[in-house]
Amino acid sequence: MNEAIMKGNWKEMKGKVREQWGKLTDDDLDVIAGKRDQLVGKLQQSYGKTKEDAEKEVAAFEQRADLSNASQTERVGA
Repeated sequence: MNEAIMKGNWKEMKGKVREQWGKLTDDDLDVIAGKRDQLVGKLQQSYGKTKEDAEKEVAAFEQRADLSNASQTERVGA
């Protein structure tokens, strides 16, 4: 998922981000606002992760979100 798509769908994505990383506050989510680098930074701060580990988690999250969005699109289009 590229950053433009994440920003465009941020209202939907916020809930999923909250489920995945419950330590992030509403203020954190407002600062992130769909920006991947901000999400990575907040994960480093809140969870004490290395940048590399945070990047891997975000990439896995994005991949799951892409798969989820693709299956919803297929159901709607069917």
